[in-house]
Amino acid sequence: MGKRIVITGASTGIGAALARQLGLAGHFLVLSARHEAELLVVTGQIGSGARAVVGDMTRRANVTHVRDEALRLLGHVDVWINNVGRGITRPVLELTDDDVDEMIAVNVKSALYGMQAIVPHFIERGKGHLINISSFLSRVPVASYRSAYSGAKAMLNALTANLRMDLAASHPGIDVSLVLPGMVATDFAQRALGGPPAGGLVMATPAQATGDVAREIIALIRQPEAERYTNPALHDIVRRYYNDVGAFEGGKKPG
Repeated sequence: MGKRIVITGASTGIGAALARQLGLAGHFLVLSARHEAELLVVTGQIGSGARAVVGDMTRRANVTHVRDEALRLLGHVDVWINNVGRGITRPVLELTDDDVDEMIAVNVKSALYGMQAIVPHFIERGKGHLINISSFLSRVPVASYRSAYSGAKAMLNALTANLRMDLAASHPGIDVSLVLPGMVATDFAQRALGGPPAGGLVMATPAQATGDVAREIIALIRQPEAERYTNPALHDIVRRYYNDVGAFEGGKKPG
């Protein structure tokens, strides 16, 4: 039997690829995003198993509306995926107040509002799965011009972990997961605040296709766990970084 799943930020990129794969697998979806035309293209590709609810997830009232519409359309929600995100191309010393506010609103508050909207429903049912989409950059500073984005995603990591700890003893049927993609082949850089970086981003691992990331998230839905790197090589890079931060940042391989 298909699960009832909500995906925010579902009009492009990882969200759209995930929606298409879940729809093909027979799940029932409510998809949300700000841009109606793009969102309707995705729901049209999926067919009757997906419904669109347009909304800006940086506004709490819009998130509540998406939750209410999902419950009306689906009856209940099994999985809620906070996928909204936006990057920035600005080093630390050039950040403005508006830059930081935008990064927090899009990458933290949208997910916080989603958590606060849906988890009471999960508590009432005694089960559910919350998935927050973060970034490898929240762990390792290999793209310093993404400074405020990385910091916002690091805050999302902390909120996710603390919520998981809060629920672990009292509501063991509720799973809280964090997904950490690396570089993904999307228009993320073009949509970033400040535009794409000069010269592009060079990472130790190649960019993943959105479909590959989506398959990792679907595997997580089937078998929940606390954290999942969509590219397994990234986990090893994070381990090397935290094993010896100074050596890693100095370009030396930690011993």
